[in-house]
Amino acid sequence: MKNLKILFILLIPTLFYTQKIRVFILAGQSNMNGFGFNKDLTNDLKSFKDVYIFQGNSVPDGDVNGGVGKWDVLKPGNGTGFKTDGKTNVLSDRFGLELSFAKKMKELFPNDKIALIKYAREGTSIDSVARAGFGCWDSDFNGTNGLNQYDNFLKTVKNALSEADIDKDGKKDVIVPSGILWMQGEGDASYTEEIANKYYDHLKTLMNQMRATMLADDLPVVIGKISDSGKDKSGRVWKMGELVQYAQEKFVLNDKNAAIVRSTKNYGYGDDPWHYNSAGYIDIGEKFAENVFRLIINFEKRP
Repeated sequence: MKNLKILFILLIPTLFYTQKIRVFILAGQSNMNGFGFNKDLTNDLKSFKDVYIFQGNSVPDGDVNGGVGKWDVLKPGNGTGFKTDGKTNVLSDRFGLELSFAKKMKELFPNDKIALIKYAREGTSIDSVARAGFGCWDSDFNGTNGLNQYDNFLKTVKNALSEADIDKDGKKDVIVPSGILWMQGEGDASYTEEIANKYYDHLKTLMNQMRATMLADDLPVVIGKISDSGKDKSGRVWKMGELVQYAQEKFVLNDKNAAIVRSTKNYGYGDDPWHYNSAGYIDIGEKFAENVFRLIINFEKRP
């Protein structure tokens, strides 16, 4: 397994730190990236106070430019088509679950500032055999030069947490790792039964690696249950979808600090058979927030 080259020291508060910021990881494939249209947003989802986002540059496996980014105040445009070179963020006309998630979290934690670290790439799988031309999250997959989506995720987190003053208020931040949001599985459900049957082990390993990256072995994890639009000649887009869904449910059943969002089965789809419509992304963000809040309360009550 690759060494987690994260600047762990950045997560350790000192007596000089005065600003508490809750940090959430957002990761996965295209339905985490987001295909909602900004034009469909209501005004309460268009501007935010005390909410910040660092979105890592999304690149294929082997590309050395993954994970660069720049902290910014959250606003619409971090969905598919978002671009960054680490100096300038170029917002798109699309959004993902981050907007409604942030709105709900501010309602639930009105006195806390919120920071989102997002890295997602469309079409990616965990299993390296299912990576096709999109990429994979398997930390043991070396490819041509050892870089894949997991490395891009690690670089995103490292770059994000290298900033000691996210909100630019002149005070060093107390980083409070608060949760991991994971929306992925369609890539692993697109191929063989063998690949789908490995999803539970792959998901468990990856979530524990992400927790280790944030120095919290039992950090709350919420995953979105994959769904199927049925918009295919066979009536099923993800031919091994039920096996991946079973693996997702098994993960949550066996992990006391995990929850699952099941409302995805009710969502409508956009112009293609793979991605939710705008209303779906708004609802799933709220559901992720409600679930992670419940887990946080239990997590932070522990001695």
